Amino acid sequence: MPTSPRERAHDACPGVLRTHPAADGALARLRIPGGSLGGGTARTLAACARDVSDGCLELTSRGNVQLRGLADGAAAVLAARAAAAGLLPSATHERVRNIVGSPLSGRAGGGLRDIAPLVDALDAGLCADPELAALPGRMLFAVDDGSGDLAALPADLALRALPAGETLLLVAGEPVALRVPDDTAVPALLAAARAFLDVRATGGAAAAAWRVAELPTGRDHLLDAAAAASRSAAGTTRDGVPSTRIAVASAGFEGAAGAGTAPVGAWPGAHAQRDGRWALTALVPLGRLHADQLDLLAAVAEGGGDGQVIVTPWRSVVLRDLNLAVLAGASDRLAAAGLVVDRESGWVGVTSCAGRPGCAKALADVRRDASRSAGAGSAPVRSGTPGGGPQHRRDRRPVHWSGCTRRCGQPAGEVVEVVADAAGYRIHGGSGAALAVPWSDGDEPGELSAADWDVLVDAVAARRSVARPRCRDGREAGSWR
Repeated sequence: MPTSPRERAHDACPGVLRTHPAADGALARLRIPGGSLGGGTARTLAACARDVSDGCLELTSRGNVQLRGLADGAAAVLAARAAAAGLLPSATHERVRNIVGSPLSGRAGGGLRDIAPLVDALDAGLCADPELAALPGRMLFAVDDGSGDLAALPADLALRALPAGETLLLVAGEPVALRVPDDTAVPALLAAARAFLDVRATGGAAAAAWRVAELPTGRDHLLDAAAAASRSAAGTTRDGVPSTRIAVASAGFEGAAGAGTAPVGAWPGAHAQRDGRWALTALVPLGRLHADQLDLLAAVAEGGGDGQVIVTPWRSVVLRDLNLAVLAGASDRLAAAGLVVDRESGWVGVTSCAGRPGCAKALADVRRDASRSAGAGSAPVRSGTPGGGPQHRRDRRPVHWSGCTRRCGQPAGEVVEVVADAAGYRIHGGSGAALAVPWSDGDEPGELSAADWDVLVDAVAARRSVARPRCRDGREAGSWR
């Protein structure tokens, strides 16, 4: 998620107290640290979507939610209701509370422990430090339960659970990480965040950095500050104690989420937990979650799970701690409401920006076109019932539809890009050079003829396709894990 040129002169990330003026009304963004919404809070958000917005909540690539189409005065109403629900603990820090957490939080896979306490402590520490209100709204913090499910996200500063009561602290772009005791991890991370502001304050090229990875130099200073804070929090000043520097590659962090297994929060369907219960991931088509769908999720979470609706950075939601008796019925109810619990659905891997008519800069109704393309992608076969672990279909790359060249909301990593410009759609990524599909003659930009639409759909499908590996006898192997 690189910083766009428009953000170089001004930190344009919206909040609730500072909304973004869009073509369809004001847009407000609410930070949800760790993505965790209690049932009551989820219902409050659903009511807000109905009362002051367009009836939907948009899930962002940082596990936050935004409401659009707000009329004059609606933002103030939303802010008051959000504050009453505990969603706005700090007016000064509202835009810097970008904290993603592992959705299953130690329940499955390589997850070592529940990271909710770390998320809560980090959020509280951010809000309690007046200096950190100056952090850019693009800064992203990640708290990984040890499974590596967040490894592919471009976090600026990250914590990852390690065995034996230790945590790994990572700084974006640094090949070396810091191993610290759990109880010093949050103070160390906050110190690194303050050090980022210090490096920016030195001026020059550093002053233009909105993200840690954009610092031309000085990232080692962030690690130094984190190590000093860890020693101080542990009550010692001895060098190397209690923090230890280790190579990121040797810690097994790189590739943990990208070696063929999709994060459970990104892959729809049922996922077995270690305690014998189940988690259920529901993909939200194009990240547009209707208020009625959120009410249903809250009801299922409270009626058969842990009471939490977990919003993920993959524009999905996760319900946890479901008994087997509850799982099948919950999956059926979510599917009937329009949420995706089918691992073979054409919606898997499809994202888009807002496009027309919500964005004045957009040249096409990309939500409409992405929806049409997803419907043509594959015949759905329900698989929201218990089965094997989530399989990452390497034969289907993600695709992102953008209404203009800014590519808002495009996910990190390898992705097929379908970008609207004045001449037509251009397809980038996958194999081969960029391909242009022109708008229809005589029509305004954004419309394709039936023949050109077929060309576009076929081209996108071809770009998304990745050949599966073959066995020694020449047979095609199954889906990679």
